[in-house]
Amino acid sequence: MTAPVALKNQNASAPLRQVALGPQEVIVEKRADGCLLLRSPQALGPYPNRLTERLVHWAKVAPDRVLFAQRDGSGAWRKVTYAQALEQARSIGQALLDRHLTPDRPIAILSGNDIEHALLGLGAIYAGVPYAPISPAYSLVSSDFGRLRSIIELITPGLVFAADGSAFARAIEAVVPDDVEIVVTRHPLAGRACSLFENLTAPPSAQIDAAHDAVGPDTIAKFLFTSGSTGVPKCVINTQRMWCSNQVMLRQALAFMQDEPPVIVDWAPWHHTAGGNHDVGLVIYNGGTFYLDDGKPVPGAIEETIKNLSEIATTWYFTVPKGFEAMLPFLRSDENLRKTFFSRVKMLWFAGAALAQHVFDEVQELAVQACGERILFSTGFGSTETAPFALARTWPAENVTNMGLPGAGMDLKLVPNEGKLEARVRGPNITPGYWRQPDFTAQAFDEEGFYKLGDAFKFADPDDPKQGLLFDGRIAENFKLATGTWVHVGPLRARFIDHCAPYVRDVVIAGADRDDIAVLVFPNIDACRTLCGNAQADGAELLSDTKLRAHFAGLLRSMAQANTGSSTKICRAILLEEPPSLDRAEMTDKGSINQRAVLANRAALVEELYSNAPSPRVLAIEE
Repeated sequence: MTAPVALKNQNASAPLRQVALGPQEVIVEKRADGCLLLRSPQALGPYPNRLTERLVHWAKVAPDRVLFAQRDGSGAWRKVTYAQALEQARSIGQALLDRHLTPDRPIAILSGNDIEHALLGLGAIYAGVPYAPISPAYSLVSSDFGRLRSIIELITPGLVFAADGSAFARAIEAVVPDDVEIVVTRHPLAGRACSLFENLTAPPSAQIDAAHDAVGPDTIAKFLFTSGSTGVPKCVINTQRMWCSNQVMLRQALAFMQDEPPVIVDWAPWHHTAGGNHDVGLVIYNGGTFYLDDGKPVPGAIEETIKNLSEIATTWYFTVPKGFEAMLPFLRSDENLRKTFFSRVKMLWFAGAALAQHVFDEVQELAVQACGERILFSTGFGSTETAPFALARTWPAENVTNMGLPGAGMDLKLVPNEGKLEARVRGPNITPGYWRQPDFTAQAFDEEGFYKLGDAFKFADPDDPKQGLLFDGRIAENFKLATGTWVHVGPLRARFIDHCAPYVRDVVIAGADRDDIAVLVFPNIDACRTLCGNAQADGAELLSDTKLRAHFAGLLRSMAQANTGSSTKICRAILLEEPPSLDRAEMTDKGSINQRAVLANRAALVEELYSNAPSPRVLAIEE
């Protein structure tokens, strides 16, 4: 390690690293009904019938190129080449066919990212057997396994995989029927049908070749579950058409992927569409190499990510905004990390939340220090139902959270909705619906076949649509006050958290059919302890501390003074002692809040907020 780099505020004048990208263009059609229809002028190129055609292609063209790599127990990289991956996919696929697995008896994967997970997934899609990656939190964090149970009952798997039988034993015993085969990498379960992954093989026969040939655009590749941030998780059907067309959309937007096979170091979980479809897909489709990162963008786990990034020079790097923020101290202090990280990277990509301006600025300054160039910091927008790529920004923007423009081959409809523009999308990358959930499917599409994202957008520049779209909140979370005034929850929530930083982890906005707005606050316990000067305080003791309550009361007053309109003025608050519950659907496995579930589960607290005789727990502004 070397001394921390001295920042010189020189990033603005430094050149931007030049990479091949899709055009910044859009066609806008204004319809008589007030809707706007946006599409790319670029036609979508041809795409294969099945993703494994690309695996077969690269196994022939570059058989010895590494497809997946993951550190083993000694810290060395365990590697699987394209030729080896194809050979194992065919062998595993044959074993799956021998077990007579079908869409009605698919594969459920309970554990997280690893090479066995990757190979089982490739074997499944090669054989035309759907698989369902499920959040490990539903098995390892949940106490009642409620969400896991509902998923298993919905998809009725014929085979369940978990890397470590011991770690997942309680969940499996609680929710997986006794007649379902369990496959583990290590620590097999006793007393039930359980196989080792290494034995999930069979000599490939003409049957596997015929099965692969029969896989077509409408074949279900996998089932992915939504996070449940606005309701219960839904089982999204992901077809081969969705995955393959989406990769061509992505490849046309990020044209540099066509010129150089991508090399990525990636931690994003594969039970989410961003990690499992977007990231895994872009590597396989473009003949790249995927280094599995066992780190996470949180203290105590980011160190593993830093170790990997110090060794592997990526060509495209994705993480959440907090991930880039967590990397900053290491990038400042470690010259080798800076030089390696910025040496080959063509684009930095963030998603999941807004990127703070100071993080963007400092990353660019560090890039200039390391290589003399700025790196394009970009983002996009999508959902589990869009496979997930829908919008992308391929140019520098004044607002780094600009979501960009629709990809080639996809139509974006903006529908006026209570002063907002509600986004709906249609294209080959859109799901046909939800598995065994016809009511959800019927509600998800409009009369023209557009999928209703449930999100609103606005133009970055109303006079120049090609400058892209800004996210403008979730339609599903918004509500009306008793006066008929709409409250737009997303922007107000972000404003409150920013105003109260760092003392608030999250907040839930109440007020539907009420006269004014009140909030339930999930405090940042560590920051609150620091404010009170008591590192041991917790629960009711901490939240009743007079210094803490006075500070929050002051924050409430100052925000009300700056936001005087009824749709933005927060009048009362309660600091919550009990954190959001995964089992009660108050939070997703990604850590985001389900506003609707919190309000329903804590209805008594909402009534307390609006009581004519407020309890001592209620903080209120002075009217």
